[in-house]
Amino acid sequence: MDSDLSEAVEALKEIFKRRKIDLALAKTPAPLVDELKKKFKIPPRYRAFLLSANPVRVETATPVEKIRLIPAEELEQAQAPREGGPEWKPSWVIVGESALLGDPYFLDVSKPDPEGDCPVYTAMSGQEKWVPTLAASSFAQFLRILAMGMEVATGFGDAIMDDEDEESFREAMTPKVKVIDAAALRAGHWT
Repeated sequence: MDSDLSEAVEALKEIFKRRKIDLALAKTPAPLVDELKKKFKIPPRYRAFLLSANPVRVETATPVEKIRLIPAEELEQAQAPREGGPEWKPSWVIVGESALLGDPYFLDVSKPDPEGDCPVYTAMSGQEKWVPTLAASSFAQFLRILAMGMEVATGFGDAIMDDEDEESFREAMTPKVKVIDAAALRAGHWT
């Protein structure tokens, strides 16, 4: 893994440890990653992530969202055709899902960047068509935002939140998302 991705993974591991939430990362066998590369054209940075830190059991916990990262062994099954009609693009590779709503988080492999990464989008499931919203400009930034969201959530405890609490949480995230990924902040998914 390059230093940017390695730092993002370490931040995620650290916040899981501090919050005492179970996390399991493992190495994925290279033949499986090669097969996924051929089938889904996954970019180099995401392949490096799977090879070194396959998310066997990773589910973030914030007052407004729980995101489960998909392990390499489940990636092919996760790509099964989605509801919502033909708007689902073959270049969208699901890498996570909302554990609360079932909304997918996906790489758009048609938009690689110079570092071998791709933007991460999400879209609401159960709608007539898929309308993607930018969640992060790259997979590494996506991991950083997830870690930061869990950090912000630490101050909110585990109590049931009302609308005002949810708004306060999102307001606390806003300046932090801006530092990590201004484009993601403008897209509005996290705020």
